[in-house]
Amino acid sequence: MDVEAVLRAVLILGGVGLAFGVLVALAHTRLKVYEDPRIEGAVERLPGSNCGACGFAGCRAFAEGLVEATAQPAGCTQLGADGIATLAAYLGVEAGTAVKRVARLLCAGGANVAVQQAEYRGLSTCAAAAAVAAGGKGCSWGCIGLADCHDACDYEAIWMDAQDLPRVVPDNCTACGDCVDACPKDLFVLMPMEHKLLVQCKSALEGEAIEALCKVACTACGRCAADAAEGLIEMRSGLAVVDYGKNELATPEAITRCPTGAIRWVEGAQLPDTAPLAEMVTT
Repeated sequence: MDVEAVLRAVLILGGVGLAFGVLVALAHTRLKVYEDPRIEGAVERLPGSNCGACGFAGCRAFAEGLVEATAQPAGCTQLGADGIATLAAYLGVEAGTAVKRVARLLCAGGANVAVQQAEYRGLSTCAAAAAVAAGGKGCSWGCIGLADCHDACDYEAIWMDAQDLPRVVPDNCTACGDCVDACPKDLFVLMPMEHKLLVQCKSALEGEAIEALCKVACTACGRCAADAAEGLIEMRSGLAVVDYGKNELATPEAITRCPTGAIRWVEGAQLPDTAPLAEMVTT
């Protein structure tokens, strides 16, 4: 065995390894990106659900926004008052304010008021039913009622009532938008709680044509627009449309003459007048 050749090979390999080690160390020193340690601390104080309701792509991105002062602790819809205060104290910043948003359903056509023209048999999801004759209801714009929104909600904020219509529990709703994505009819919308006027209909039909299919549909009679403050409500393509930019003008008077109840004054949960609170919580 040529000992000298072996030693030479060892020295060469050792030298190469040392050179690469030095290069890696220099690269790490020069290319290292500093991360504020408060980011990790903020992440630990956030719920970790990555729901996106804060407007950021997950809790870590929100934590980075907090440290960079592009977000406020109150922007997290899941923390609650105590959690927001704790996070603000840790970062040494103001808690800030946030407008509470909740999911609202733009349909009131439950099984008791909406005509069912066909019986759907197949996979028990709204998405599947929507692909087959729009689900079987006479109003093809209405809620199918197979609970895709309920199944998509991770916060127990949606329950199905006795008429197969989703109901929202505002206290549990984080405005994550999962129900919005899950509904094949685009019937859910995220709205500030301060928006009280809600048109629960998306039908493109008018008058007797739609009322024959759903007793609570908007018939485009225009009475709400006439009774509301000027410019607050207008009729577009057979539907009443609320200008929420003029929300401060909204009053319950706008709904008083609606012949079907398609436009509602919403306080809290979207509940039928006779639904007990216990049903809302436990169902």
